[in-house]
Amino acid sequence: MFSTTAVSKKPPHAEKGETGLDGRIVLVTVRTLSEGRRLARTVVKKRLAACVNILLSPVNSIYRWKEKVEVTHEYYLIIKTTDRCYAELEREIVKLHSYEVPEIVALPISAGLPEYLTWLRASVS
Repeated sequence: MFSTTAVSKKPPHAEKGETGLDGRIVLVTVRTLSEGRRLARTVVKKRLAACVNILLSPVNSIYRWKEKVEVTHEYYLIIKTTDRCYAELEREIVKLHSYEVPEIVALPISAGLPEYLTWLRASVS
């Protein structure tokens, strides 16, 4: 029925010492496309992110803010960085962002192409 064999939580390349597990995907929404482009260019130029993808079609966001349900169009940024750069990246986003409380959500990269993860680490400082 069920196997009692322990399953490794590490990706296959981790066995070779290339964990690549220090990466983060950071999700951020912005009010305008120009704000997203400015933020993306700044964090890549400052080497706080290796890459930023900007979804060119706005997303429809429905959320509660100050006891009122809001409906707005926003643009999504998908930012690739490392654990080491995350705190400074977050500070830079907060500084540049037009929202009082910007959406900044970081997700760990649990696996990925080793060459890509090596490039990511080399692209940030």
